[in-house]
Amino acid sequence: MAGDRGLLARGSAHFTAQALAWADDDPDDHTRTELRGTIDAAQAHDPAAEAELVDAFSSRLEFGTAGLRGRLGPGPNRMNRMVVMQAAAGLAQYLRERGGGAVAIGFDARHKSDVFARDSAMVFAGAGLTPLMLPRPLPTPVLAYAVRHLGCAAGVMVTASHNPPQDNGYKVYLSEGSQIVPPADAEISTFISSVASQPLSSILLSDDWTTLGDDVLDDYVAQVATLVGQHSPRQARVVYTPLHGVGGETFERVLKRAGFPRAIRVDDQFEPDPEFPTVAFPNPEEPGAIDLAIHEANRATADLVIANDPDADRCAVAVPVPGSPGDWRMLTGDEVGSLLGWWMIERGATSGVFARSLVSSSMLDAIAGAHGLASTQTLTGFKWIARVAGLEYGYEEALGYCVDPLHVRDKDGISAGLLVIEMASALKEDGRLLTDVLDDLDREHGIHATSQVSVRVSDLGRITDIMDRLRANPPSSIAGIAVLGMDDLEAPTDGLPPTDGLRFRLEGGARIIVRPSGTEPKIKCYLEVIEYPNGTELEGARASAWRRMEALRHAVAPWLE
Repeated sequence: MAGDRGLLARGSAHFTAQALAWADDDPDDHTRTELRGTIDAAQAHDPAAEAELVDAFSSRLEFGTAGLRGRLGPGPNRMNRMVVMQAAAGLAQYLRERGGGAVAIGFDARHKSDVFARDSAMVFAGAGLTPLMLPRPLPTPVLAYAVRHLGCAAGVMVTASHNPPQDNGYKVYLSEGSQIVPPADAEISTFISSVASQPLSSILLSDDWTTLGDDVLDDYVAQVATLVGQHSPRQARVVYTPLHGVGGETFERVLKRAGFPRAIRVDDQFEPDPEFPTVAFPNPEEPGAIDLAIHEANRATADLVIANDPDADRCAVAVPVPGSPGDWRMLTGDEVGSLLGWWMIERGATSGVFARSLVSSSMLDAIAGAHGLASTQTLTGFKWIARVAGLEYGYEEALGYCVDPLHVRDKDGISAGLLVIEMASALKEDGRLLTDVLDDLDREHGIHATSQVSVRVSDLGRITDIMDRLRANPPSSIAGIAVLGMDDLEAPTDGLPPTDGLRFRLEGGARIIVRPSGTEPKIKCYLEVIEYPNGTELEGARASAWRRMEALRHAVAPWLE
């Protein structure tokens, strides 16, 4: 705060002038009124208003491989109509230089998502492109499907995924149906900067755009339903929650089309609500997020809980604890990733490549290798996984799974959820559980225990300081375990493009990867410990693996301070 006040003191007139100019140009009555109130308060030396002006106007939301994502509000460092229209105009220029074409536009049910989508359509139309708007708030995977299905030059999805209610975002897909990667992000960003240097009135707008009917959604539902076997069991009893997001309608339609019984709804979380009133944070990984679903599952004696995040591109799975009535546990993203990899092979996958992100468990490599399938690792994010040549299946530990890359080259929580239900149903018919398969995989390939230590920061410079410190003084041992080597991922490593990250390879097969988050102000440490059980003594080996894991967790926590 002291730094912010100092910055304002050195240039308060500059920030106020910027804010006044922004207010004059702002097409949104709400943000314009909000900004003028902040300006008045700042001129009266209100410290909170001064700090808000500094934060909103001293920088600009960075357009990168995750597109845009940030807090709603006025100013270039916020998500608002001006920032979105400038981004759309910059993207339009990029596309026009490459021949133009159609742009599919999707949006979720967050605050302003529909407004940002319409503004984008008007900008694209004004630039001579062909905007095709999805008919209502729908899941991100439907937009990713539409880009390929309709042969579009690009796609835009207005969503902040599982961010807090006050945020929104802007994802960009190119013609192959996957999110942008370098150098496209930097090239688009350059165009956006050029647009942003001009008055908003310089952006041409047009109403000549099309709102699609339900045809694309119908085709997506039909395609997802084909992923399950026509005669596979369908008896698992499922509780489902979309966490106040947009997945509910589509998920239910997919189950019906595939011939599965309707899932039991978590009624209090089923309808889209941009305030996400029953959860502290709308991410199924967060503590408490699926408590209502667990309560409903116990009431209904369910076999399985499936939860989507608010834009339904992620899928969380919870299962009953065997021998402990009423107790449930959330499977980790790595556990679900391994289960889906195993199920893809059980269902007949005999070719193609299995891919995982660098920070995900190496268990998938072992599963694929045991069946003669190729596997590979990519940088973090589905923008990289989706680009693997010959991709058959891909996943990342943050609950993202791609089970139909021919049609959706992105993570898809709807199709992944359907395959998990099919898997659980087939196992139930044989008197088995998902946890039984996890036991089998651990016995065959070794226990791959994974965990994460992270910290959220208010000052992004702190992340840079942590990374610089580790690079300059890497540890020779961690929790008493010798470090065999450190890979600085800023240099090309294992055929991967450069990225800001460090990988520590430890004695005994453990590894630690430290990297800044690509979508949140966080720095994360991803840990993996491998332990091979002797014979069938599984629980003892698991206990040993987790003792080693806890020692590593305690050792790396001070790195992030």
